[in-house]
Amino acid sequence: AADFARPILVKVRAAVHRGCPQVVETIKWGMPNFDHHGIMAGMAAFKAHATFGFWKGSLIVDPKHNKSVQAMGSFGRITSLNDLPPRAPLVAAARERGITVTNTPGVLTEDTADMAMALILAVPRRLVEGSTLLTEDRDWSGWSPTWMLGHRIWGKRLGIVGMGRIGQAVARRARAFGLQIHYHNRRRLPSDIEDDLQATYWESLDQMLSRMDIISINCPHTPATYHLMSARRLKLLRPQAYVVNTARGEVIDENALVRMLKAGELAGAGLDVYEHEPQVNPKLLELDSVVLLPHMGSATLEGRIEMGEKVLINIKTFADGHKPPDRVLATMF
Repeated sequence: AADFARPILVKVRAAVHRGCPQVVETIKWGMPNFDHHGIMAGMAAFKAHATFGFWKGSLIVDPKHNKSVQAMGSFGRITSLNDLPPRAPLVAAARERGITVTNTPGVLTEDTADMAMALILAVPRRLVEGSTLLTEDRDWSGWSPTWMLGHRIWGKRLGIVGMGRIGQAVARRARAFGLQIHYHNRRRLPSDIEDDLQATYWESLDQMLSRMDIISINCPHTPATYHLMSARRLKLLRPQAYVVNTARGEVIDENALVRMLKAGELAGAGLDVYEHEPQVNPKLLELDSVVLLPHMGSATLEGRIEMGEKVLINIKTFADGHKPPDRVLATMF
């Protein structure tokens, strides 16, 4: 395991040694040839699993691989499965087998909001373009008044799509940089939160999109949000607008986004997630107007340790005969 992961693994194994023999870890730290089917077959006698990633969740709830599991503590967010027909959500598939599923909410809020704010700054100010100019030894003759002109963000209108924990954290950061906060959400926030964030609510996503300078995607990926930013909605954005996505790639119609960027119909994009991740659309790689990151929005040592600790709390609570605090319910989707 990577060095950053060792504190988490130590805690997981310590929990096992302290009297939770029914808890086992399954870990695939970036090993593409990992025999996950083999390890799942060897884990069939265990009743609870700490799963570090999404693929293991699909195998755990698949009766072909595991018939005895009763709880799954997911190291991260819950996603839909492609492994289980007919593309069933993990929670629904687990519920059919009576499996308790937990996740790790809240611990990644600030880290992901930091990354969203970094992209909100980096794209309009062309930070990556400027850095690449020097690191790739291109000719630079020194400062000039018209060199590498970007756009200021102070005073611009930021439209946040999805005003949950992360969206609100982005709003707090953006206010400090002088942006005007607007948002669209399934439910309007209480008035005291709106007042605190100085945020304007838009019931109509379409109307908000057409008036914003920067759009930050912060909603989860669910069947209702798949291609929420469709080709039609992307067309509503002004040519001077920027799109930032630190949520899930499936929320944006990526092909439509690429076409508009190439045509100059959008000013730029900052992406940490992709529709067909880990594959990145090669046409995105050809563009200077984008900042592309390899899904690292939550990648902090502090965040990973807190995630691991939540997994342990949830599984230990289950093992002690109680309802885990971070259960994932079908009604959440």
